[in-house]
Amino acid sequence: MTPSATVGSDRLTERMTALVGEIRAVVDRGLPPELTAYLVGERLAPHLGDDDLLTDAQREGDPDRYRQHVLHAESDGSFSVVALVWLPGQQTPIHDHVSWCVAGVHRGQESETRYRLVSDGRTAHLVETEHVVGPAGTVAAFAPPGDIHLVRNACTSTAISIHVYGADVARLGTSIRRVYRLPADEQR
Repeated sequence: MTPSATVGSDRLTERMTALVGEIRAVVDRGLPPELTAYLVGERLAPHLGDDDLLTDAQREGDPDRYRQHVLHAESDGSFSVVALVWLPGQQTPIHDHVSWCVAGVHRGQESETRYRLVSDGRTAHLVETEHVVGPAGTVAAFAPPGDIHLVRNACTSTAISIHVYGADVARLGTSIRRVYRLPADEQR
């Protein structure tokens, strides 16, 4: 399932504008992806849960699939900031990313199942490595390889998360590099 998307249609709040500046200062340092993601996560965390981070329009979901609001894409393509709005039961496919990523739960709670790809030299398959439940305020930072996961809203209320990607999601349309398929009996 791919998200429905809005790109640049909403203005940024003062708090989001400040956060974008903080992220820019980290990204401009040119550090390795893992360290960049970690430091961006540190900048994102204090903003999560604040009512003035997103506009009302940026909190709107889609009844058919999780919704992606691209809030900012840096002009040089070095990073993007996205709000994902998840109604109850909505989820991503199992996927990995085109770049480093930071995800912070702004409202509600998200469930994440993480995987690793295991090969015997002829074929490869996914192995579930952990299941993480992230309440509001939780931040996760990662960089490829090793970023295969599925994210879902397993709660009865709307969940909103803020994602920062080391790529221009407005231009690419998504942060997903590859979607992985499990046999039907292994799907949740």
